[in-house]
Amino acid sequence: MPPRLYLVLSRLVRWIVTHLFRVSATGMENIPRPPFIIAANHQAWFDPAFIIPFFPERPLIYTMAKRETVFNRAWKRRLLPMIGVFPISPNKGELDEQGLRTVYQVLDRGGVILMFPEGRYSRGRALRPLKNGIGYFALQAGVPVCPVAVRGTDELRPFRRIDVSIGAPIMPDVPAWWELSRRVTSMVDRVRNAISTALSRRRA
Repeated sequence: MPPRLYLVLSRLVRWIVTHLFRVSATGMENIPRPPFIIAANHQAWFDPAFIIPFFPERPLIYTMAKRETVFNRAWKRRLLPMIGVFPISPNKGELDEQGLRTVYQVLDRGGVILMFPEGRYSRGRALRPLKNGIGYFALQAGVPVCPVAVRGTDELRPFRRIDVSIGAPIMPDVPAWWELSRRVTSMVDRVRNAISTALSRRRA
């Protein structure tokens, strides 16, 4: 991905979202040192535009997207990798090998991955069950998960209030003697609780 293009687009998007919408971003002091995973609720396809601009420009943030629905046009397959979006292809709840390699390569290089572990769009404060992949990635790569809650993008219109809340990082520090499935469940539950708590807070 050309860093210059990414930086230009990131700054442009930040200008647009902060001028066309009433965006309230809190918790930026909670952002951990890379590498880490951003886990956010998912209300609309443009959610990354309200998340990425409020994280440091470096390292570049890569975003996972479904191959079947997001990479379904030739122009998308050419453009999206240039802005850090890479495809995954779910198969019975698991990612394809290429998608897995991309995740671990980015994290191994000290990068950041943005994931939407619900797998589908949610609405309002009703968070869908999270996929276990987020737990496996964090545990196997040994990186923290930065939970993010976004409210207001489900009914987007100019000057609408959008809340972006960045929670304290969730460390992959569950007991090593637990069996893997239990460790994964614990990580996923902690991520879900962090996002759900932020979504349930009353707006000021």
